[in-house]
Amino acid sequence: MPTVLMTAPYMIPFLDRFKPVFAKHGLELIVPDVQERMEEDDLLKYAGQFDGAICGDDRYTARVLEACSPRLKVISKWGTGVDSIDAAACSRLNIILARTPNAFTTPVADTVLGYMLAFARRGPWMDSAMKRGEWEKIPGKSLSECTLGIIGIGNIGKAVTRRARAFGMKVLGNDIVDIDHVFISESGIEMTNLEYLLSNSDFVTVNCDLNPTSHHLINASTLARMKPTAVLINTARGPIVDENALIAALRSGQIGGAALDVFEYEPLPLNSPLLKMDDVMLAPHNSNSSPTAWERIHWNTIKNLVEGLGLKYKE
Repeated sequence: MPTVLMTAPYMIPFLDRFKPVFAKHGLELIVPDVQERMEEDDLLKYAGQFDGAICGDDRYTARVLEACSPRLKVISKWGTGVDSIDAAACSRLNIILARTPNAFTTPVADTVLGYMLAFARRGPWMDSAMKRGEWEKIPGKSLSECTLGIIGIGNIGKAVTRRARAFGMKVLGNDIVDIDHVFISESGIEMTNLEYLLSNSDFVTVNCDLNPTSHHLINASTLARMKPTAVLINTARGPIVDENALIAALRSGQIGGAALDVFEYEPLPLNSPLLKMDDVMLAPHNSNSSPTAWERIHWNTIKNLVEGLGLKYKE
């Protein structure tokens, strides 16, 4: 009987719903206790015990994959990003790596807009002041007065562009690949280099993949190019931003604020200076939150796993 290592934290709480489907396909489950993700050493404990895996942001390094091979046939990632999995090692070891493209476009794009509205209209800050007993009219601005810079014009970057344009914003875009000219002409986005984008944007949102070209893309040097009033938004992957450099830029007033859903180390350590900063909004890697999106991904992840094991998927 094929065995599956189930470590996707978004699926484990609802496992009773999915167990009949696994049973229908003759699959046995191993379900460890997972908080946020399985690290390399956590996964190595199960090496050689499973034929397929359903995972979240687990660290499937080359060392793990080699230890799990040749039994491991497929890794089905819950969601889109596979930066925590060594894709080259998967290919070399003939392990299928499956995912759900375009999984969280709508909720993540909405989150970016929510952060911009919060900073522009100052809602959270006025709320806090009122609850402290202060009647203070904190100055805000309209989004139509602001320029947005989007780093990474994939599905999410495009969705953010459409929303920002609906609010009347000027939108600057940057990507390492050419963007479809039809989208550019229809949306009115202005594609430009990173330096121009950083120095001319009131909000900078990071919506690119994490890969060797984007690791610490936002660092001391790039932060120095931003306006002192600008706000950095990261809903993509934590390591795209050099967190220490960001903390230094916020402390010195080099930039105006930050909204962060992802971090270099998750959960965010309780001693992080970010937790004490008034000009920062934080969330626990939750911009993907959407019952509709989650439901689609749950079932697609199971389907990818079953087919990766060479079985015919039965709903």
